[in-house]
Amino acid sequence: MAKQPTVLMKRRINILLVFVIMLGFILMTGRLFFLQVAGGDDYREKATAQQLRDSTIAAKRGTIYDCNMNILAQSATVWTAYLSPVYINDDEEANLIADKLSEILDVDRETVYKKTQKNTYYEYIKRKIEKDKADEIRTFCSENEISAIGLDEDTKRYYPHNNLASTVIGFTGTDNQGLTGIEAYYDSYLKGTDGRVVSAKNAWGTDMPFEYEKRIEAIDGNSLVLTIDQNIQYYVDKHLETAVKEQKVNNRAAAIVMDVKTGEILAMSTKGDFDLNSPFTIYDSTLAEKLDALSGDEKTAELAKLQNQQWRNKVISDPYEPGSVFKIITAAAALEEGVVKENEGFVCTGSYRVGDRNIHCWKTSGHGRESFSDGIMNSCNPVFMTVGSRLGGDLFYKYLEAFGLTEKTGIDLPGEATSITHSKTTLKNAVNLASSSMGQSFKITPIQIITAVSAAVNGGNLVTPHLVKQILDADGSVIENIGPQIKRQVISEETSKKLSLMLERVVAEGTGKNAYIMGYRIGGKTGTSEKLDKVYLEGEKEDYIMSFLGFAPADDPQVACIVIIDEPRAGEVYGSAVAAPVCGSILGDVLPYLGTEPQYTSEELAKVNVTVPNIVGKTAHMGEAALQKYGLHGTIVGAGDRVIKQVPAAGQSVPRGGSVIIYTEENAVQKNVTVPNLIGLTAQEVNTRLTALGLNAKITGGGLDQNGCLSSKQSIAAGEKVPIGTVVEITFLSKDEVQ
Repeated sequence: MAKQPTVLMKRRINILLVFVIMLGFILMTGRLFFLQVAGGDDYREKATAQQLRDSTIAAKRGTIYDCNMNILAQSATVWTAYLSPVYINDDEEANLIADKLSEILDVDRETVYKKTQKNTYYEYIKRKIEKDKADEIRTFCSENEISAIGLDEDTKRYYPHNNLASTVIGFTGTDNQGLTGIEAYYDSYLKGTDGRVVSAKNAWGTDMPFEYEKRIEAIDGNSLVLTIDQNIQYYVDKHLETAVKEQKVNNRAAAIVMDVKTGEILAMSTKGDFDLNSPFTIYDSTLAEKLDALSGDEKTAELAKLQNQQWRNKVISDPYEPGSVFKIITAAAALEEGVVKENEGFVCTGSYRVGDRNIHCWKTSGHGRESFSDGIMNSCNPVFMTVGSRLGGDLFYKYLEAFGLTEKTGIDLPGEATSITHSKTTLKNAVNLASSSMGQSFKITPIQIITAVSAAVNGGNLVTPHLVKQILDADGSVIENIGPQIKRQVISEETSKKLSLMLERVVAEGTGKNAYIMGYRIGGKTGTSEKLDKVYLEGEKEDYIMSFLGFAPADDPQVACIVIIDEPRAGEVYGSAVAAPVCGSILGDVLPYLGTEPQYTSEELAKVNVTVPNIVGKTAHMGEAALQKYGLHGTIVGAGDRVIKQVPAAGQSVPRGGSVIIYTEENAVQKNVTVPNLIGLTAQEVNTRLTALGLNAKITGGGLDQNGCLSSKQSIAAGEKVPIGTVVEITFLSKDEVQ
């Protein structure tokens, strides 16, 4: 018979049992404490990852409009394709997926296949997929019952006008963040707030029904209305592109058109530039070919350099010596301080003695006797060095500061450079003061000089230049208006008025006459500055920056335009011959577009019908400038350097304001149009119909009055095809004389 446990033994067993239970309870409690408290956050994250799927809904970036609500940049929905390899059933399905995705998305097949072999829920395949590709993927998944491929919503930026104002608008990166230009400066307004979709997953890792999904909608970004006018921007871009080709420009050209009273930038351009829809591609074909010849790190470094170069906005980021354009500021300061009178006499001998140095006038033989007004018209260096010495270093520097030339303008763009000017101390040196008075030996940016000159001619008010006039919410409602910001009164209205009329003589009679436009009162100033700080190889010719700054109307300035031609290599070395015609061409398009009515002098009115000059052999812009002197408008066709043909031909009579087609290439297409029936119309109706077709209307008879008359005869029959630019003579009679 087995021995029964004693009472003592039972007691020990019970104590041991209680101890084991208590120990287990303590261990279990400790483990639970660790899981729920000490390691709780980590385990909750793991549980959430297993039970929930969290995806982002990209906010749609705000639209960028021009001042007339034309779209310059907008976002559209695209998709990101991804894989969830854990849902792939077998290797046959993996191969099918790899084959199809590589075909649809143009991605490497082996890369996709390797991702199908992973045990993960998310493997990125490709971003920014357009709708047609996304639909093709959806169809493939549906037809083959594949659940391992997913599509997440995203947005992509589109620029409908490609290169238009590219250095101003800027572009975005892959994550829709602004990288340059307006896109970067106003990124916080444009980008919006991303949304989220959180959906529950079951034990098999697939999404549960819709009721287990939580969606937080994205908040779209605000939109911007720019001061840029798409049409004016087009005019500027067009004329700069032509100038770059015909002048063989080595270091790009740039221009700004600005409202002188408000500081609104109507157009801003740098050429060459780039396509906003493909900003990382080198747009200059010559540079792209040189890049392709490189390899490795050298190619990578050169690519980065060329990209930054083509993205650079020259008018705000590149200080330059303004040359004689700056004489406007010297003149404004001198007139305001009373150190010179408009008709005060000077004598230019061709040079000016400063200390032990003779500084030459651009006209080395001298201008002889001239008034101060003549000195401005002639861009006479000795006159301005004399006036600068009268101002003295302290007063000269005072006006540098007053006109905003010692600080940034504050324009709403990233990357604005500061000027490099003399200090009060260095201006006590007579040579520094003399050279500065005529725009040499210091550097400012084009945006600084056009802002300063605008103040000099708008009545004396220095305004802050700006590119955005309104900020809109996602519904299109205005949440902020950005109006003119006047910093200070720099000179008196009287001085400003006097200076504007003196600068009109520069275009009407002086060095700026290549910017003259019949019927319009243009003021302005040429500029030619040698790049003294550039290192030249032995025997290498000096490089220059040519510029012209024009404004109109001279008796009540509304708009200003500056043109910068950096390192032209076609032979001309004066701003009057290189930049002035370009500025004149731009203003010739802009002023009529803005509704500025021409005001013809009696001499101009005598030229209602003018004879077309011979421009064959001239550069396109010099030819256009020659036409404008006769009140004619030129349209350049082709990308050649010089005019090889013109329609109408030289010697033909054309009405003032008519058009001449300027052909610069042998293979340029001559477009023919059909002459419409013009009988029984008013002069205005005839002109409207012919102008729309690019034809010239030569009006004879009573139609010059344009009141009570209808057309009775046309020189070219209706239905006949003629080249654009052809003159159609229309005879007008009183209504009661029309049969």
